[in-house]
Amino acid sequence: MPGLSGPSDYSQEPSRHPCLHINAKEPFNAEPPRSALVSSYVTPVELFFKRNHGPIPLVDDIERYCVDINGLIETPKKLYFRDIRMLPKYNVTATLQCAGNRRTAMSITRKVKGVGWNVSAIGNAVWGGAKLADILELIGVPKLTSSTQSGGKHIEFVSIDKCEEENGGPYKASIPLSQATNPEADVLLAYEMNGEPLNRDHGYPLRVIVPGVIGARSVKWLDSINIIAEECQGFFMQKDYKMFPPSVDWGNISWNTRKPQMDFPVQSVICSLEDAQSIKPGKVRISGYAVSGGCRGIERVDVSIDGGKTWREATRFQKTGTPYIADGISNDKWAWVLFELTVDIPQSTEIIAKAVDSAANVQPEKVQDIWNLRGILNTSWHRVHVRIGHSNM
Repeated sequence: MPGLSGPSDYSQEPSRHPCLHINAKEPFNAEPPRSALVSSYVTPVELFFKRNHGPIPLVDDIERYCVDINGLIETPKKLYFRDIRMLPKYNVTATLQCAGNRRTAMSITRKVKGVGWNVSAIGNAVWGGAKLADILELIGVPKLTSSTQSGGKHIEFVSIDKCEEENGGPYKASIPLSQATNPEADVLLAYEMNGEPLNRDHGYPLRVIVPGVIGARSVKWLDSINIIAEECQGFFMQKDYKMFPPSVDWGNISWNTRKPQMDFPVQSVICSLEDAQSIKPGKVRISGYAVSGGCRGIERVDVSIDGGKTWREATRFQKTGTPYIADGISNDKWAWVLFELTVDIPQSTEIIAKAVDSAANVQPEKVQDIWNLRGILNTSWHRVHVRIGHSNM
């Protein structure tokens, strides 16, 4: 790719914030402390989780950088970075969540395969860029189109990023053409994050943002876009990030029996307390995040301070001074909500959070019921145990 290259080793990695918990060094995968997630509605770039599959690509010449658009269309096109920046710019506040978020808790039940994420493989940012629907219209694919005249029904995004799982080939993923050409789906080719140019870890100079969908489909370091007839056949679409029942193991798995995971389910996590934390008896503020995929709002967050015997409803909010109503027109429809509740805790106990989205989907109670061999989509009730002590640990 002119202007953009993928290094063969890890000698030119960017610097990272020292507070990040490193789950893997090469490739670099790290998450912030959970308490950092509730310190602000918009996650600072340096505290946004880092999910990588290989060495971080380098921009050699931004003026030469372009994206090739090919496939089942009448007129292939090279789109230069300057061309994309001349299109109408949109800012979309959207939460990205790795499908493996909370994998460590799932692995306690039975061993799973994957990066050992705790609860912070998630972040909320303001992404700035051009809508993919506008870009496709430039090459003759009208808005709200589900198939091109040549039979293209999916949009494949190919990265410059090379990864072991693709036998040294590029990371890639796809979404349906109907989603890509729908302006209301807010799929972006983003070049900004929180008002600044993307940094290297997060896809500089250009990445895809697919709101409401697992982070694996928001391809970074974009190299090309292909209009194809079937779903992308890459590793991360066909042999990873699929949801299997607990009965399936590595001995009986059949990858083609499940579709690639897209929307993420309803999720909530307590961030103000660590598990097995010692606290003083009395008033305790419980806060965290809740989010659902597919543009579904959060209808309710329930908190229990007695191990699930009784429940109280927490306060939900996004922007200060604006009341949050699930699916309300003033919401950031692709973003998480933060929740909080102050309670009196006189004794050691288990605190639990569970969320309900606007379609009445609720988090499952037990992680055992949703265990899967890849450890994805752990959306079981989030539990923290607290001990009454004389000082905080």
